[in-house]
Amino acid sequence: MVHRIPLGHRAHRQPSDPDGGGPVTLAPTPGQTVGPFFHYALPFDGGAELVPAGHPDRIRLHGTVFDGAGDPVPDALIEIWQADGAGNVSQEPGSLRRDGFTFTGFGRVQTDRTGHYTFATVAPGPVSAGGAPFFAVCVFARGLLDRLFTRAYLPDSARALASDTLLTSVSEERRSTLIATADDNGYRFDIHLQGAGETVFLDHGGR
Repeated sequence: MVHRIPLGHRAHRQPSDPDGGGPVTLAPTPGQTVGPFFHYALPFDGGAELVPAGHPDRIRLHGTVFDGAGDPVPDALIEIWQADGAGNVSQEPGSLRRDGFTFTGFGRVQTDRTGHYTFATVAPGPVSAGGAPFFAVCVFARGLLDRLFTRAYLPDSARALASDTLLTSVSEERRSTLIATADDNGYRFDIHLQGAGETVFLDHGGR
């Protein structure tokens, strides 16, 4: 038999006046918003540069983070994990101190004042035969009690997208929120935290 200690709520006690005048009534303090502090501690030099300038396969992954009202979020933090162009998932260290040669598959960048983020990287290859290539994306933003996870699939192979287990588990009208769009320099992936066109976010259970 499991014995549990009963927990109760202890009534709040008013502080006493040190001069013996009875309980003291305290005026409420004004409300304050604390954080977010993502831009002060988490970004690092080279966080957006998964590959250096001049890399032959260098592309741009970028987009804007929007809140539920459709306004840009200027203080969000975006992380990506990805395979390399051959579909290999890197286990190499070195993301925090880029050496210009090692591809680690990890990037982190804050949004600017217009809510925009951008990474310099390579297009990921499929991690399994016939699979749909994707960027794994993590979002930190004000108002969130926890980070959010999603994917940015490449739009290039309709057959691979149609057979992807995760993507096909999403209702057809919302799948487009998980698919990046191609542009002249790479791919654009906008993130909508709430509201119309809300991005599909993934439940990672014991994260």
